[in-house]
Amino acid sequence: MRQIPLSGRRHAPALAILAVLSLGSALAGCLFGPLRLDPATVLHVVWARLSGDAADPALSTIVVDIRLARSCLAWLTGAALAVAGAVFQGILRNPLADPFTIGVSTGAAFGASLAIAAGAAGLGGALGMGLLPVAAMAGALAALAAVLLLGRAGGRLRRETVVLAGIVVATFLSALISLLKSLDEESLSSIVFWVMGSFQGRTWTHATFLLPYLLAGLAAVVLYSRELDILSLGDDQARMVGVDADRARLVLLVAASLITGAAVSVAGVIGFVGLVAPHLVRLVVGAEHRPLLAYAGLVGGAALVWSDVLARVLLPEGQELPVGVITALAGGPFFCLLLRRKARGEEP
Repeated sequence: MRQIPLSGRRHAPALAILAVLSLGSALAGCLFGPLRLDPATVLHVVWARLSGDAADPALSTIVVDIRLARSCLAWLTGAALAVAGAVFQGILRNPLADPFTIGVSTGAAFGASLAIAAGAAGLGGALGMGLLPVAAMAGALAALAAVLLLGRAGGRLRRETVVLAGIVVATFLSALISLLKSLDEESLSSIVFWVMGSFQGRTWTHATFLLPYLLAGLAAVVLYSRELDILSLGDDQARMVGVDADRARLVLLVAASLITGAAVSVAGVIGFVGLVAPHLVRLVVGAEHRPLLAYAGLVGGAALVWSDVLARVLLPEGQELPVGVITALAGGPFFCLLLRRKARGEEP
């Protein structure tokens, strides 16, 4: 597919329209669930909560505390994974890369699985939401530290060694997760459900936990967006223009991994959003990373909101699918198509 790059003057209105549609999807997601609500009711309840007016307590709890909190968390998680995916694809110069390439998500999964197996997931933790997100975030940061330690070749952080180190760390931690599942069958269902990704039972406190890490990572990524453009061309070009490739790569890896770890720590492992969203956006707006990151975040956020809507309405009687199943079913065929195009030597 041929790129259709937008001119700089057209980015602002296009982004504004996409932002309204994307952020509006979080509010529209409140309409769906076992109790179907009409738009007027949702808007009235949300406005009543914001303005302090009286509203039906049951409806207020359903709309604001359950559905809107869940939709906003889904949007933040989708935006985080899409931005991280765009960064990893630029750093590693591979359109098939995604936020799980270097093992950070597996580290988060191991940390959460360890907390579940130890019976500590429900104990008091940050913001009163239990230790599971805290354990997952700790696991993600530990996995990143291991990848950075193993990925240095000759004192330099090269993209090839980073990928290999990520594969080694992810494989080892996946084996440990399997060991935990085999040793503690009582925790098996909880670990499997968490690893498959879900927003069930998530609240505003989970969004509050995610937000600082997301903002810190985004700030670093935006500050280094020019360096990311140059790194995507190769280290030789970076040296020619005076960019410290090793330093820039390290900062961007840490920032993207921080974003990924925070997203996984509150939602579990959700695949393909970080692969599909930035790739589709790149086909339309081109490879310049500053607009690419903005578009990818908005597309990824909306995509995960509607994936979560499908996860909770496809089954009868209020049953839910893990949202990771929905994203895998949607993203798997796309990944196969992308891999086939790459194998044929076409523009990915």
